[in-house]
Amino acid sequence: MRTRFRWSAPLALLACGGLVLSGCARFDDTAAGQTFTPAPVPSPESPPQIQENGTDSGGGPHPGPAQAPPTPVPPPQGCKDFDKAVIATCLDTVSAVAGLPGDGSSPSALAGERKSGRVMLASAGHDAASFAQLDVQADGDGGLTSLALSPSYVEDQLVFAYVTTATDNRVVRFAKGQAPKPVLTGIPKGPTGNRGAVASDGAGALLVATGDAGNPASATDPSSLAGKVLRIDVSGKPAAGNPTAGSAVYAAGLHSPGGICSSSDGQRRWVTDHPANGPDAVYRLQSGQPLSTPAWTWPDKPTLGGCIDFVDATGVLSVASATGLQNVPVGKDGAVTGKPSVSLDGKGKPGTTYGRLAAMSMVNPQLGVAGTVNKDGGKPVSSDDRVVLIVMSDTGGGPGKD
Repeated sequence: MRTRFRWSAPLALLACGGLVLSGCARFDDTAAGQTFTPAPVPSPESPPQIQENGTDSGGGPHPGPAQAPPTPVPPPQGCKDFDKAVIATCLDTVSAVAGLPGDGSSPSALAGERKSGRVMLASAGHDAASFAQLDVQADGDGGLTSLALSPSYVEDQLVFAYVTTATDNRVVRFAKGQAPKPVLTGIPKGPTGNRGAVASDGAGALLVATGDAGNPASATDPSSLAGKVLRIDVSGKPAAGNPTAGSAVYAAGLHSPGGICSSSDGQRRWVTDHPANGPDAVYRLQSGQPLSTPAWTWPDKPTLGGCIDFVDATGVLSVASATGLQNVPVGKDGAVTGKPSVSLDGKGKPGTTYGRLAAMSMVNPQLGVAGTVNKDGGKPVSSDDRVVLIVMSDTGGGPGKD
C-alpha cells in the first residue's frame, strides 16, 4: 500500500581483458570517493520548512525554499506521511536511490528495494509507481544495493544497478519496459561483504565499488574483483585511462562499501566503507592509489551508506548512516577541515529523524535524496520505508531535510 501525498506549497530548487572480466557483455547501448587542525564547525541547522508566503525567517541567504522555525510534524498515519520532505512511503528497505534530472519543481528519483529487487519511481506529489523488477538474492547484506543513471541518461534512458544473484555479484543495466542485461558479472559472492555501489565518474565511465565477499584478503588480491573500486565503460570493459591498461581496477582495499559520490566536475571522488573489523571510513578516491588512508573514520561504526558532495556550495560532504546524516567539513582541495557534525538524528529536535539512512543521490546541485532502511534492523514507523529529500543550505551545519 502506498499513500498519495500532495505538496501544500511549491518546491523551488528543491572489457574483457586484464582482471577476470569474462562476464562482460556487448549489446545495444540505447533503450525502447589524518592529521589536521580542526576548523570551527557550525552546529546542525534546524530542518528547512516551506512557507506559503515565501518569506525568509532569518539565518542568512540560502538556496531552496524559504525557511521558517521548525514546527512539529504529525506522526504518520499508516502510509500517509505529513512530512513534506517525504516523497514515497511504505516501501521495503530502500538501499538504492538515483535522483532523476529536472528543474526541482517536482523532484523525483528511482528507489530500489534491497530484498525484493523492485525499483519504484518516487515523485513529489504522486504515488510511487513501479519502474522495473530485478532478480536478486538478498543473501547476507546483498540484494539490490545501488542504482545509478547512465552517464548519457537523457539520451539513452539507461539505469545501472549493483545486484546479488544466486551465483555472483554483478552490474546490470535496464530501462523502463526492458529486461535487465548483464554488464559486469563474476564479482565474488560470499556470506557477507556483498554490498556494492555504482556511480558515474563524471567523464562518461562508471565507478563500481565491490565488497570483499567475506574474505578481507581479497581486497588486496590483484587477481580478484572483490574489495575494489573498478572503472568500466558502459558495456563493462575496463575504461580508457585506468591506472593499468586493460584492467578495470581503479583502487583497492574495500570491504563493505556503502556508496560512491563525486563533485559535479568529477575532481573529487569518494567511497564509504563499513568493514567487519575496524572503524567505518570514507576515502578520497584517487586513480591507482590504495584505499589505505581514510579521509575520516568513525570508531562507533554507524553503518555508512551513500554520500553527496555538497563541498563547492557548503564545504560539506554528507554521508548517510544508521544514526543520521554525517556532515564532514571538506575544503575544495578535498582535505577534511574539521570534525563531522550530525544532522537528522532527532536529538533535541522532535520530528527531525528518519532513522536508518542508507542510499543517497543528487537530484540537482541544491537537492539530494535518501532512502531509509528501518525495516532492516531499525525501528520502522507506519510509513517506512521512505524516500526523503535532503536540501542544501549555507545557513550553517550542512544539509537538512526539505
